[in-house]
Amino acid sequence: MLTRNSDSQATPRVGGKAVIALFVLSLFSFVAESQLTQHVQTKLGFRQPYFLFYLVHSFFAIIFPLHLLYLLATTDYTTVSLVKGLGFAIANHLDPGSSSKNSNFPYYKFIRLVLAMTVAITFPALLWFAAISLASMSDVTAIWNTNAFFAYIISVKLFKLHWQPRRLVAVSLATLGVVFVVYGGSKSTPGRGVISNTVKPTFKPSAPLLGCLLTLIASFEYGLYQVLYKIYAALPSDPEVASERRYEQIPEEEESNINSQTGLTSKIPEDVVYPPPFGFHPGLLASMLGFFTLVLLWIPIPILHYTGIEVFRLPQNGATVLAIIGIAVSATAVFMSTQVLLGVWGPVITSVGNLLSIVLMVISDIVFGAGPEVLTVWSLTGSGIIVLAFAVLASDMFKGRSS
Repeated sequence: MLTRNSDSQATPRVGGKAVIALFVLSLFSFVAESQLTQHVQTKLGFRQPYFLFYLVHSFFAIIFPLHLLYLLATTDYTTVSLVKGLGFAIANHLDPGSSSKNSNFPYYKFIRLVLAMTVAITFPALLWFAAISLASMSDVTAIWNTNAFFAYIISVKLFKLHWQPRRLVAVSLATLGVVFVVYGGSKSTPGRGVISNTVKPTFKPSAPLLGCLLTLIASFEYGLYQVLYKIYAALPSDPEVASERRYEQIPEEEESNINSQTGLTSKIPEDVVYPPPFGFHPGLLASMLGFFTLVLLWIPIPILHYTGIEVFRLPQNGATVLAIIGIAVSATAVFMSTQVLLGVWGPVITSVGNLLSIVLMVISDIVFGAGPEVLTVWSLTGSGIIVLAFAVLASDMFKGRSS
C-alpha cells in the first residue's frame, strides 16, 4: 500500500517551524565554525587547512544514517518504504518517466551528480580553509559573504532573467552592510571592525593579499554552487523549484503528463513513502558527498606531505582534538541546513539570510568578548542594513508564494 507523507514532513511551508529552526541553527553553527577554525589554526597553531577540510567534509557522511535512525524512532515508517520512496523520487528527478517503465535506478546519473557536487563544494571549501590562515578574519568574512551578490548575478545571467530592482538593491545593501560591520572600526582601535576585535592581536596574517584573493574566488564558486544545486540536485517537489519555473532544467526531450505540484512523470509505486520526509533527500546527498570525500580525497594528503606543501601531523593535544570535533559538528550543521534551505528558499534568499551570522558575531563579541565598547555606529548601521535586506527578500518570497 502506498504511504503518503504528510505535507509538514515532506515539503514544509517556507516559514514553517522546521525551516526557521534550521535557519537559526545554520547561523549559530556558522559563527561557531568560523571562530573555532581560526582558533585552531592561529592560537592552537594547527595549520593544516587541507587535513581540516578532509576531516570536516568526511564527517558529513553521518547525516543520512542519523536522519534515518531518527525517522525510524519517531514514525511508523520502515527502512524499506523510506529508501524505496527516496529512490523513486531521485529516479523520477534524474530520469523522468523511467519508473513507469520499471527500469533500474539511474546509478550512473546519481553518482555523476554526487561527484560533481563533491568537486563543486571542495574547491571553495578548500580555499576558505586556506584563506582563514593567511588573511584576517575580517577580510575573509567580508569577502566570503559576497557570495550572496554572486548568487543573484549568476542566477540572472545564467537564465537570462530580467533584473529585479528590489532584489538587486537588497542583495547589494546586504553586501554593503557586511563591509560596514567588518571594517567600521571601533572606538579603541581605529580601522578595526567588531569582527576583527574577536581575533587575538598576536595573530598577524602571513599573506593577506593571497588570502583575500582565494576568498574572492571561493565566494564566486560557492555562489555558483548554490545556483547549480537548485537546478540539478533539488527535487521538483521542493517549494522553490515547484513555485519558480526559472530553476527548471531544459528538458533533453519532450515530456508529458508531468504533475505540476510534485514533478512526477510516472505512477507512484506501492509501499513507498512519497514525497520523501523533510530533509531526507538533501541528507542523502550530503552523506554521499562526505563518503566520496572520505574515500577519494585522502589521496592528496601524502602528496602534500612529501612535497612539503602541507606536512602531515596529528593534533598534539586534547584541546585541539575537541576544537576540530567542534568544527566538524558545526560545519555539518551549516552544510545540511543550507542544503535544505536552498530547496525551500532558493540561493539568493538563503545566501543573504546567512549574512545574519555577521550580526550574531557582533552580538557574541559584545556578550562574550570586549563588551559594548566595541559597538560603533558603523556596526549598528551595517547590522541594520543586513536585517532590512533580508526582510525585503523574505517579504517578496512570502508574497510570491501566497499569490
